[in-house]
Amino acid sequence: MTRVRLLVFNPALSVLDYRLPAGMAIEFGAVVLAPLGPRQVLGIVWEPDRLEGTEVPDSKLRPILEVLPAPPLPAPLRRLIEWCADYYCAPMNAVARMALGSMAALRGGGTTTEYRLSGLEPQRLTPQRAAAMDALHGEQASIRELAELASVSEGVLRGMVGAGILEPVTVDLDRPYPRARADFAIPALEPDQQAAADTFVGAVRAEEFAPFLLDGVTGSGKTECYFEAVAEAIRMQCQVLVLLPEIALTENFLRRFEARFGVPPVLWHSSIKQSERRRAWRAIVSGEAQVVVGARSALFMPYKALGLIVIDEAHEVSFKQDDGVRYNARDVAVIRARFEQIPVILASATPALESLQLAEAGVYAKIDLPARFGGAELPAIDVLDLRDEPPERGRWLAPRLVAEMRLRLERGEQSLLFLNRRGYAPLTLCRHCGYRFQCPNCSAWLVEHRLSRRLACHHCGHEVPVPEACPECHTSDCLVACGPGVERIADEVAEVLPEARIAVVTSDTLNSPEKISAFVEAAEGKLIDVIIGTQLVTKGYHFPELTLVGVVDADLGLEGGDLRAGERTYQQIAQVAGRAGRGEKPGTVIIQTRHPEAAVIAALSAGDRDAFYTAEAEARRDAGAPPFGRWAAIIVSSEDEAEARMAARAIGGAAPDLPDVLVLGPAPAPLALLRGRHRYRLLINARRSAQLQDIIRGWLGTLSFPPGVRVNIDIDPYSFV
Repeated sequence: MTRVRLLVFNPALSVLDYRLPAGMAIEFGAVVLAPLGPRQVLGIVWEPDRLEGTEVPDSKLRPILEVLPAPPLPAPLRRLIEWCADYYCAPMNAVARMALGSMAALRGGGTTTEYRLSGLEPQRLTPQRAAAMDALHGEQASIRELAELASVSEGVLRGMVGAGILEPVTVDLDRPYPRARADFAIPALEPDQQAAADTFVGAVRAEEFAPFLLDGVTGSGKTECYFEAVAEAIRMQCQVLVLLPEIALTENFLRRFEARFGVPPVLWHSSIKQSERRRAWRAIVSGEAQVVVGARSALFMPYKALGLIVIDEAHEVSFKQDDGVRYNARDVAVIRARFEQIPVILASATPALESLQLAEAGVYAKIDLPARFGGAELPAIDVLDLRDEPPERGRWLAPRLVAEMRLRLERGEQSLLFLNRRGYAPLTLCRHCGYRFQCPNCSAWLVEHRLSRRLACHHCGHEVPVPEACPECHTSDCLVACGPGVERIADEVAEVLPEARIAVVTSDTLNSPEKISAFVEAAEGKLIDVIIGTQLVTKGYHFPELTLVGVVDADLGLEGGDLRAGERTYQQIAQVAGRAGRGEKPGTVIIQTRHPEAAVIAALSAGDRDAFYTAEAEARRDAGAPPFGRWAAIIVSSEDEAEARMAARAIGGAAPDLPDVLVLGPAPAPLALLRGRHRYRLLINARRSAQLQDIIRGWLGTLSFPPGVRVNIDIDPYSFV
C-alpha cells in the first residue's frame, strides 16, 4: 500500500490522499501527521472504499510525515463514526475527533509538572495572592488549571511559584490505576435482583450483542444488578463503560463502586484535569482501564477490549448533545454495542417512551424490578391543590407542606423540596418604571442569584452585579424579584423553620466533586434537615432519614411547547419522589399543583405509570411523533438578523414536497437570540418510512449561504428552544 486515504481534521478539507514513504508501515485506523499547505494536520487512515475522496495523480501526492505512537482506532469504532456521521448529518471528522485525546496523549506518556501550595505562609500577601491561597487548598494541577480554579491570572500564580508559595510536583502520566477486584464485596441479592444479575452475567459471557432495558422502581437495586455484570467482565479481562447523565452523580457512584470493587473506576468527563485526561485516555487505549465511568463523551473512546456498556438513568435528557455533533448517547451506545458485539444495559426507574416501545417490539429484552430492596415501601403520594390550599401571601409553600416539614424536623428526619429553577428569582424588574433585566446576548431574562449577588443568564453565562438603582429610571431600592427559585425557597424555609439546617443543591452550589462529597457526607451524617434543590437531587442519592419530598411547582415543566413535556415532568417528579422512604421509615410525597386534573399529576397520584405511558403513546401516535414518527430540526443562525431570516426563508422555499414529510416554518426560534446570534428554526415531521437524512442532505446540498450563516441539523431533537 503506497497510497493512503486520510480523514483529516480540517473543517474545509475532510478527506485527502497521501503517499506512504518507503519503509513506513501503517494500518487502517492509525493516527498520523500529514502536510497541508505550509502546516501540519492530524488525520486517521481510513479504508478508501468507505470514504469518498477526489482522485489525485500519484505524482501529486505528498508523503505522510509521521505515524503517531498510539494504537489504531479499531474497526468497530470506525464503523460507529461512519454511522453517527450519517445518522446525525454531521461532518465525519467532527465525530472522529471525539475519539482522540490531546496531542500529548497521542504522542505518549512521560511526565508533566503540576503545582500545589508549599505550606509557606508569607507575612505579606497581595489580595490576589491571598485569594488564590484560599482557593487552592488541597488542589494540584497545571498553572492554567489552577488559575481557573482561583479566578486569577497565570502571572499571579507564576509569581507565587517564584516566591516559593507554590511548589512544582512531577507527575507520571502513565502510572497504573489500582486493579478492581470482581470478588471484593459480593452482595446478597434478593431473588428478583439475582435473576436479573444472572441474565446480565450470561450475556457478558456470551460475547454477543444483547440490548437490555432494566426497568426497576427507585430503590430496587438496579445498580447492584448490573454491578454483577461488571464483575463478570472484569473476570473475563474485558473493559466496561458506564455512562452517567450528570457529572454531579459521579461522586455518589464512586462511593458505591469502591465499596463493591475495592477501588474507584477510571473517570472521563469535562471536569477532570488535563494530566488525568491524558492518563485515562492512554489507559483506555492500552486496555489497562478496566471500568470507565463518564459522561456521554466517554462513549467514543477507543477501548481496546470493550465487553459491556451500561447507561444509568437512561431516560435522562442530558444524554442528548445540543451543540457540535448533536447525538443522543443513549441511542449511540446501543449502536456501538451492536458493532462491538457486546451486551448493553439501559437502566432506569422511568424509561423513555422510545425505550419502552423498543422493548414492547422485542428489540430490547426487558428486565423488571417491581419492588424496593429490603422490603422498603414506595412513598405515599399526596396531591395538594394550590387553588384550595394557597400559600400565605408572598410565600410559595402551602401551610400543609410546611406543617409536614415541621413534623419531620421534630422527629429528626429529613425533608427535600424540589424546584427545577436555579437562583433566587427568574425575573427581576423595577417596580417604579417596569424595566426588566434582560441578557444582552440572548432573548432571556437575567436570573437573580442572591448567594453570589449576581444577575446571570443561564444560556450564555453573562453575569453582572445586582445594581443599587434601576438602570432605566435610576430610582434606588426599587428592584423586585418575581417568582421563586431555589434560593428564595431556602429563605422561606429559614423564616418558617428557623432552627432547620438547610442545604441548597444546584449546579451553582455543587460545582466540584469535593463539594458534592461534602454534601453527601453531611446529609448521611444527619447534619442537614432540609435539602432544597433542582433536578440535581432527583436521582442517584440515597438518604435513609429522608422521609418527606415536597414538589414546589409541579406545573413548571408542563409550560411551553415541548413535545416531551409531559413525559419529562413525570420522570422528574417520579425520580424525586423516589428519594423518600428509601430506608426503614416510610416516605411521603406532597405535590403542589394548580392542575391536579392533568394526566401527569393524576398518574403520579394514582401510582399508575402504565396508564400514563399508554396515554402518552397514543397522543404521540396520533401526532406522528417519536417513536411512531420522526422529527428533525434545522437551526439557522447569524449575528445579522436579516441575514439569518433570509437564509431561513431560502431553506423554507426549497423545502421538498413529499407525501411522507411535513416541513413547518421557518419561524423565529423560541430563544430567538442566543450568545449574540439570531436564530430561526424549521421543524420536519416525517413518517418512519421516509429516508429523512438523505432528504435533508439533498435539500440543503443545493443551497449556499453567506459566511456568517450557520446551518445546524438536529436529528431526533430534544430541545425546541
